[in-house]
Amino acid sequence: MEPIDLDLEEGELELPAEPMRLNMGPSHPAMHGTVRMVVELSGETIDKVDVQIGYLHRGFEKMCERGTWAQVFPYADRLNYVSPMLNNVGYALAVEKLCGIAVPDRCQWYRMALGELARISDHLTCNGAMAMELGAFTPFLWFVKARDMIWDILEEETGARLTHSFGRIGGMAAPPTAKFKEMCGHTLGKVLSIVEEGEKMLLKNRIFIDRLENVGVISQADAISLGWTGPCLRATGVDYDVRKAHPYLKYDEVDFEVPVGRRGDTMDRFLVRLAEIRQSMRILEQVCARMPDEGPVSVNDPRVMLPPKDAVYSTIEATIQHFKLVMEGAKVPKGEVYSYTEGGNGELGFYLVSDGSGTPYRVRIRPPCFSIVSGVSQLISGGMLSDVVPVFGSVNMIGGECDH
Repeated sequence: MEPIDLDLEEGELELPAEPMRLNMGPSHPAMHGTVRMVVELSGETIDKVDVQIGYLHRGFEKMCERGTWAQVFPYADRLNYVSPMLNNVGYALAVEKLCGIAVPDRCQWYRMALGELARISDHLTCNGAMAMELGAFTPFLWFVKARDMIWDILEEETGARLTHSFGRIGGMAAPPTAKFKEMCGHTLGKVLSIVEEGEKMLLKNRIFIDRLENVGVISQADAISLGWTGPCLRATGVDYDVRKAHPYLKYDEVDFEVPVGRRGDTMDRFLVRLAEIRQSMRILEQVCARMPDEGPVSVNDPRVMLPPKDAVYSTIEATIQHFKLVMEGAKVPKGEVYSYTEGGNGELGFYLVSDGSGTPYRVRIRPPCFSIVSGVSQLISGGMLSDVVPVFGSVNMIGGECDH
C-alpha cells in the first residue's frame, strides 16, 4: 500500500466542513438500541435528519401466526418490555372480543390494577432514563428504585419480574395473592415519596429545565396528523385517552383525570408522565378498595380455559381437554376484530383474523411508538445537535413496538 502523503497536494486535504453529515447510532447510547439517525448539520444546527428504526429481527406478527392463540402472550409481552402487562391485557381483550367472552368482575379489576402498575413502571423508566441521558444520574437511580418496588409486586403476583405472560384468554393465570392489596397500599406511598424527591432534584435544576423547555415542540394539529396518541399527544393539550374516550374493563367506574400539557415540548412530555403516575396511583387505590376478595378471575368455559390440574390427573375427559387446548389451541370463532387499549405510550391496537382454527390467521398490531417515532425528524429538525438526546428520550421509543 502506498503512503497516503505521496501524491496529495495540500489543497486536496481540505475537507468540506459544512454542511456536515453525521451518523448517530445505532451504537450511540442515546439511540436505544437499533435506531440510527443520519443528521445533516450546519455548525451545530440540524438542517435535516433521517431517522431509521433499524431491525430487531423478530417478525413479531408472523411469529404469532405460527402458534396457538395462547402462545401469542409471550410475544405480546415483548412488544413493550417496560409495561408488558398492558400488552397482555390488550391482546386478551381482543381475543375475548372475537370469542364473545366477558370475564368476571374480579378479573377486570385485577387486570386494571396490574395494568396501572405497569404504566407507572413505564413512565418511571422513561423519565428516569431521559434524566440520566442529560447527566442527571441520581434521579435516574431514584426512579429505578421506585420501579423496582413496583416490579416486586408484579413478581409476587405473576412469578416473573420483567416479562410476565400472565394474561389468559378468558381470565388470568392465577387470582390475586392474599396480600396483593396490602402490598399495593404499602408500596404506593413509598413510590410517591421517591418520585417527589426525584422531581425536586430535576425541576429546580436550571440546566435540566433549559434543556427541556421549548425544545422539540410539536403542535396539536401535527401530532394528530402523525397519528400520535398517549402522553406525547396529551403533552400538546389534546385530552385523548382511550380509558376515558372508549372505556374498557372498569375504567368508567373510577375517578381519574387526564393530564395534558400546553406547549407540546419536551418538558411537557416529561411533566405529563409524572402527572400520569399520580393518576395511576389514584386508580389503583380505587381498584384495591373495590376489587372483591373472593370469586373467580377466569371464565368457566372449557373452550378456552384449561381444566383444573387435579381433574387432569384423575379423569380422562379433563386430560383430553387439556391436551387438545395445549396442542391444537382454543378454537376461536371465524371472523375478524380490532380492539384497542391505552398502552404505556398510547393507543395499542390488535387486529386479529380467525379462520376458526386454533391458530391466528392474521395478527396485526397498531403500536403507539411507530407513529410517534415517525415524527421525530420533525421534532429535531432546526434544533441543536445536543437537543437530539432529550427529545428522543422524551418520546420513549420502544424497539419492540416499532419492529414489523
